[in-house]
Amino acid sequence: MINNRTKINGFILSSVSLGFNTFACLISCTVFLIIIYHLCYNHVERKDKITIVLCGHIYLTILINAIMLISMNIRSMLGDLYNQSFDSSWCIFSGYFAIVVLSKLYLNFLNQAFYRLIRIVYPQDRRFQSVKLCIMLPFIELIIITCILLCVLLPLNGVTYLPNDHFCYPTLTNIPSILSVAVIVYIGPFCCISFIYMYITRFIRQQRTIQTLVIKQRQSRDLLITRRILIIVNLLLILGIPGMTFIFMFIITGEENPLLARIALLPVSVSQMGLSVALLFCIPQLKNIVLNLRTTSTMTPVNRVVQGALQMKVIAGTQ
Repeated sequence: MINNRTKINGFILSSVSLGFNTFACLISCTVFLIIIYHLCYNHVERKDKITIVLCGHIYLTILINAIMLISMNIRSMLGDLYNQSFDSSWCIFSGYFAIVVLSKLYLNFLNQAFYRLIRIVYPQDRRFQSVKLCIMLPFIELIIITCILLCVLLPLNGVTYLPNDHFCYPTLTNIPSILSVAVIVYIGPFCCISFIYMYITRFIRQQRTIQTLVIKQRQSRDLLITRRILIIVNLLLILGIPGMTFIFMFIITGEENPLLARIALLPVSVSQMGLSVALLFCIPQLKNIVLNLRTTSTMTPVNRVVQGALQMKVIAGTQ
């Protein structure tokens, strides 16, 4: 059992995390619905459609992950207030599902990086520039990553009920389990994403000296977008640093903080909120969709007034 002071600190952590996750949930839900509406009711070029579809996958994953974290925050707060226990098979399932969703978030960013690699470095290769492939790939990856994580975590009893936090999640004291999760979910995808964007940046810098003016302008735009996306990569890095730090601290010292899971998940909530906003400014297609939506909503009342005035003139002329 933990003392009252620790409970208060845990309640504060859960409350702050709940605020960040709620904000991320609202933003990601709004943007995802805007993307669906734009794809259904507007003509979109193929290359832009792929980028928008990939962003839609990211926002959907952020939305699901935010909902999962909100559920954890609420359980933690109820447990702190009323000493409720949420230990059940559904709790264990939600713990495994949360790990799968977090892994899928990194894979979605990896898909985005891979598409930019193909579009910039290998533009003649059309096999990987298919809208159908971009739509189907996340579902295929979801099946594969779920099988991999379950095969690794189930024998290690990777997800357990955390009585101090009142939700189910991999415990940092299970070193084989948590290291496996770190490599599969965080280290592997992040290293691939970083390598791809470093390769793209190096490729653009090398090609700028031998290309025509039009191609140079396009590559300058690609380089600018790549630099902006590096902000997102940094947010992905921040997302996992605290957890990795606590893992190595526990390995070295053998001491476990009773609120370790909540402390490690707080930066995840902050990074998730930052990602939901940063994508709007880093991806030109998304930014244009939102700006066009604002312009349309602003112009619609004006257009109605103009149309009403014209109709009144026509009626007066006929009389």
